[in-house]
Formats: sequence, structure tokens, C-alpha cells
Amino acid sequence: MKKEEILIEALPYIREFYGSKVVIKIGGHALVNESIMDSITQDLVLLRFVGISPIVVHGGGPEITRIMERLGKKPKFIGGLRITDDETMEIASMVLVGSINERIVSLIGKHGGKGIGLSGNDGKLIVAKKKQKHKVEGVELEVDLGWVGEIEKINAEILNITADKDYIPVISPIAVDGAGNSLNVNADLVAGEMACAIKAKKLVLLTDVPGLMRDPADFSTLISQVTAAEIEELIATKIIGEGMIPKVEAGLKAASGGVTTHIINGREPHSILLELFTDRGIGTMIEGIT
Repeated sequence: MKKEEILIEALPYIREFYGSKVVIKIGGHALVNESIMDSITQDLVLLRFVGISPIVVHGGGPEITRIMERLGKKPKFIGGLRITDDETMEIASMVLVGSINERIVSLIGKHGGKGIGLSGNDGKLIVAKKKQKHKVEGVELEVDLGWVGEIEKINAEILNITADKDYIPVISPIAVDGAGNSLNVNADLVAGEMACAIKAKKLVLLTDVPGLMRDPADFSTLISQVTAAEIEELIATKIIGEGMIPKVEAGLKAASGGVTTHIINGREPHSILLELFTDRGIGTMIEGIT
């Protein structure tokens, strides 16, 4: 397409989304690839300058795993959630609140935006309780996940204040409980809860694959649109695996609040703009329930 045609195609979407908030979760290997992160943060700043307020939630699983293995500690997961003992919690806080959050904020600044780094501890932004049990394949196991949190409340006021002042909030998924303990919360689930709390227009989940696929080894089996009932069937038949379950759970949470979710490949250059501002879209959409 010619450049002017691309701009004209984007116009109705910019008009539709103007003045709205969009929650964008960054995860996967995009966080350790500088060129991909540069592209993503350019998209974030462009959104802000065309009147859309992006609110960023980031993960950091691969980086946490890398640091743990360097220290001789083997990561353990159940149902896509990391078992988080005291040492793992310390490493997660260091990686999430420290290096990753600061790097995203710096890149936003590089492209002319105003990023502000936050964790769930700031102003009790994310209040959670310790998760005690977790179901695996329908069987409830008495497994202590350690310092893994289950979200109780999102303080939307902080997000609304920062976004309305033209800042781009960048949030690490470390929550706080009633006793002041830090808890590790899945970033996808944080993003889904935040999208509901601030009544976002969209929730965009960036991952390492094109979206939900009937055959994970075959990108041509991409499911472009899916309903809540279909998601339950895909989980039951194991088409949706453990790593993708938190993403579809986040999408279902967002859908319950009327927010449409897009699961897209964050490794594709300017994937956010392609999903939001073009007719074709590039990933899987979970329609909001109105």
C-alpha cells in the first residue's frame, strides 16, 4: 500500500479510539530483544500522541529464568504459574521492578514519551492475597506456590491520574498483601484485571506466537476470533496449553467487563499498530461481553 493509503486506513480507528485507554501487556522474548522493544515503545509513544492512553504491564519470565539458572536455581511451574520461594521472589523483584521496568521507561523517553515506572506496591496499585491452591488437570492439589499472588483489587485511581497527565504507566506485576508482603502475580492476569478496572477500550497481549492456534506447530491454524465457550472447549481438549492459559483467562476477565482482547505476536515489527489501526488485524480476538 502507498503511505497515504495506510494513513487513511488508520483514520477511522484513530477516531474510534481517541480519548480511550488501551492496556498492553508485553511479555515473552520481546523483553530481551532490543530491536523488538524499540519497535514496541515507538508504537506506545505514537498511541499517546494520537490521543490514546496506553497503560503497559510487563512480564519478565524468560529473564527471571535466565538469572535463576545463572545462580544455579531450577525454575518450577504449575499450571503456567511459577513456584516462588523467598529467593525466587527476591530475584523476580530485582528483574521486574529493576532492570526490565527501567529499560522500558527509558525507551519510551528515547522516543519522546513520558514513561513512569510503577509496581503493585506503589500506592497499593495491585492488592493481592497469597494463592494457596491450584488445580492441575481438574484435580486440586495441596501445592504451596510460595509468594504467588491472587489479585483482590486494582487501584484504578493511580492509573487514571498518570494516564490523564500524558504519562505512560509501565507496571511490573509485583503486588502487595495486607501485611505488606510482596507477591509475584502473573502479568497477563494483572493486565486483564486492569483492563476491567479502568474500563479500557482494548487489551492487547503481546506474546511469542501469532495467537491461539489449533496446531501450535502450524501457524496457518491461527484462530482469528474466539468466544468464551470455545475457549473452555480448547482448554478441555488441550489445544490451549499451560503457557497460554493465563492469557485466555486474562482475556475472559477483560471480556466480562466489556473489553475486547487481542493476543498477537509481539515479535512482528509494529504489531500493536497493525492490530489496532488496520483492517486485517494480525492475531486472535476475544470479543468483549456487552
